[in-house]
Amino acid sequence: MRVLVISDIHGNLQALEAVIAAAGSFDALWNLGDMVGYGANPNEIIERMRALATINVRGNHDRVCSGLTSSEGFNPVAAEAAAWTNRHLSKENLAWLRDVPQGPIEAGKRAMCAHGSPLHEDHYIVTMRDAWLPLQRMGAEITFFGHTHVQGGFSQRAEDWEEEQPVYHQPGAPEQFTISVAVGSRHLVNPGSVGQPRDIDWRAAFAIYDEDAEKVTFYRVPYDVEAAQKAIRNAQLPERLAARLTQGR
Repeated sequence: MRVLVISDIHGNLQALEAVIAAAGSFDALWNLGDMVGYGANPNEIIERMRALATINVRGNHDRVCSGLTSSEGFNPVAAEAAAWTNRHLSKENLAWLRDVPQGPIEAGKRAMCAHGSPLHEDHYIVTMRDAWLPLQRMGAEITFFGHTHVQGGFSQRAEDWEEEQPVYHQPGAPEQFTISVAVGSRHLVNPGSVGQPRDIDWRAAFAIYDEDAEKVTFYRVPYDVEAAQKAIRNAQLPERLAARLTQGR
């Protein structure tokens, strides 16, 4: 089974379209949450996930934008974007978003999907210290997670612990980087953010999980950033949300 794994689209339609085009054929699509918030096309994103995704996991921005929880913990820009998104979602898409389940969700033969840590949906996994306990306690060998907007992951193979960081050499061009996820090893894998990367690389990020070959391939692909920025500005969302797209942070 060939699975397209995506996370943190954040209303960026141009980035999502580039990812789907670059991914080619796939047997399933696993969406790790934060479909909306920040970007100017929340309805279009939700409609694509409703049509394409076999697994959808809610993210913290999905919760806030749908009105399930308040924006009290958000910074002012994020809170303004969440309020704008809530006002602009169609009734049908708003109702669907409220019903998206909390992770982790079982996926495939060896994996599960979460937004943040498999131990708590709002916890960030940024360092090996953050990853240690989830790697011990998660209920599957592989957990796909998002939330940090940083592509990569953490692995345990017998007594060896390793941080997985994709290495790229051609900024602005499509690139890929493959890791092994052999049976018997344990992995936390972050496909990166489709719509708002925060690892100093503006390109849209995603991953392909090949269950039979026991490997995950990370991808970065360029997309029409100017069109995404124009959509944000036309929606009169905060300028910061447009400017950061070219900065990758």
